[in-house]
Amino acid sequence: MATSSLILATRRSALALQQSNLVKAELERKIPGLHVELLAMGTTGDRLRDRPLPQIGGKGLFTQELEEALLDGRAHFAVHSLKDLPTELGAGLTIAAVPPREDARDVLICRTGKSFADLPNGARIGTSSVRRAAQLRRLRPDARIEPMRGNLDTRLRKLRDGPLDAIVLAAAGVHRMGWKDQITEYFPEQVLYPAVGQGALGIEARADDHATLQILAVLEDHWGRISTTAERGLLRHLGGGCQIPIAAYAQQEMNGLSLDALVIRPDGSEMIQARESASAASMEVAEMLGRTVAENLLRRGARGILDSPA
Repeated sequence: MATSSLILATRRSALALQQSNLVKAELERKIPGLHVELLAMGTTGDRLRDRPLPQIGGKGLFTQELEEALLDGRAHFAVHSLKDLPTELGAGLTIAAVPPREDARDVLICRTGKSFADLPNGARIGTSSVRRAAQLRRLRPDARIEPMRGNLDTRLRKLRDGPLDAIVLAAAGVHRMGWKDQITEYFPEQVLYPAVGQGALGIEARADDHATLQILAVLEDHWGRISTTAERGLLRHLGGGCQIPIAAYAQQEMNGLSLDALVIRPDGSEMIQARESASAASMEVAEMLGRTVAENLLRRGARGILDSPA
């Protein structure tokens, strides 16, 4: 493989830059002589920080500008948090690789070090996610769940300086920033279902840029791809966006995989769950499993939640 220089498009947030630098380092380690240059960009989601994500609406709030850079040739590939990528990519684009997946769980960070169960009655808990908020309301109806936007470091600062008792974040981002020591508690996936694709990175490139795709293939992880294919297949079949909370997590089972999922009203008042397993673990099986679980959810009444006003 010929050595070359590639341009990597990334968001400007500290976490996005950290993730992109991790990918850059891994590529340059695996392909001696390769040089990767970062192109840091702002996105719509980054600029509109004063409004909750569901109010902004639309898909690709954190990805559109990066995808435009791919299509017009300013960058060879982009690094995304996979949960930010719409299930239907723009024309001419593909997920070139899914690297090994980080921890998919959510975590609690509490100012006083209390566990979730030990937080005082009426505790104020901050989160940017309607998915987390809905499940937290169901787990602790007494708690005050407050919307909180901002980058990871901003949210941690708001916890230190503000009236919040705790915040809930994705473990992956905290791990990648090297801040594990701030974590108070991990939520098991069966207690607080993660977002589709949580913990995984999506390496996006132009579908016709075969030279770049060949290079990026060294980042591919079989389980990372299989697990997120099942979860994204579920989301694609349900047609969910950011208005109604949909959550899922795939797990390895012997030589196959399982997929657990839920659809929940934003106020936590109604929740529908489903689980299915498959005895093999291929892309085709993962996609089919996602569809099967989605159909199971719909049979149990999920359409009534998905079609209701947020």
